[in-house]
Amino acid sequence: MTATTNPLAGSLFGRISLGYVVAESRKLAAWQRFAGEGLGVHTDMTSDGALALRIDGHQRRIILRDGPAENVVAIGWQLHDEAALQLLLERLRETRIEVHAVSGQEASARGVEHFWTFVGPKRVRYELFTRPVLGNNALNMKASGFVTGNMGLGHFAMTTREPETTLRFFQTLFDARVSDTIEDKLNGVTLELTFMRINGRHHSIALAATRGRRMNPLRTAIHHLNLQALSLDDVTEAYRRLRAMGAPIANAIGQHPNDKELSFYVETPSGFEIELGWNPVVVDETAEASWQPSHYQGISLWGHFPENLTLGAKVGQMGRGLASLTNKEFTVRLPA
Repeated sequence: MTATTNPLAGSLFGRISLGYVVAESRKLAAWQRFAGEGLGVHTDMTSDGALALRIDGHQRRIILRDGPAENVVAIGWQLHDEAALQLLLERLRETRIEVHAVSGQEASARGVEHFWTFVGPKRVRYELFTRPVLGNNALNMKASGFVTGNMGLGHFAMTTREPETTLRFFQTLFDARVSDTIEDKLNGVTLELTFMRINGRHHSIALAATRGRRMNPLRTAIHHLNLQALSLDDVTEAYRRLRAMGAPIANAIGQHPNDKELSFYVETPSGFEIELGWNPVVVDETAEASWQPSHYQGISLWGHFPENLTLGAKVGQMGRGLASLTNKEFTVRLPA
């Protein structure tokens, strides 16, 4: 008898990437100016009243829909082939995670043909797709371009009070690999950060947790979304434009020790941050074969000095951190 290959066998590593992010905001006009004039990306107001941001051929990479959350509400994950999608869907079924298929207007609003959705960590909707809708009109951007392709949109960082469970979620379902870890202190609290890659991008996901008593000082589901600019000039010019506009710069230009990315952080109209960076390490096939996670002290080699951390902001973060101790964080717990 001829042996058959199980199409669901294998790994998702290198076959999945961050596809899009959906946020809810009542400040779409402010977002349009922030993104178009400041970051320098392409902006479109859509027929359904949303603001769509483009940085490459995908019709929609960041979607701002009208709503009160001022927060990220959904994250889209692109599977690079149908077999990869079926593998992930099968894993979700095996772990009894409820998945729903979505098409029609809701899929169109995401810039995809159709998608499958389930509730991910911190109750953010995770949406799986294979085929994005491509933009018909040429990009109109101040930036020269962004690095996407098979590595996806960029990365996001989130705080969590359940880092072990969340790490297991990404490693088990997405075949994420730990690139490295960092320890740092912020306002007297020790933070432990774990950086995970799911393709050649050094990390698509970063988790931050307080050491000891787990607290979450953030109101928003993510701390920041990273976009990788094509040139250093794109970063420095966006920094100059955003400062001139009066946008709150969270951290000035600096460099991280692990992925070596040069970047700055700016607060969006919704409160979470955008990190605009250039030239991070890429873990290509040659590097992948011998990559070993490293541990670093301090989130920055140089720079990244806070520009907008007032006493009120510090007090607010501490208050939210203490309040988080009384609220259980939603996690996706997998069978042992």
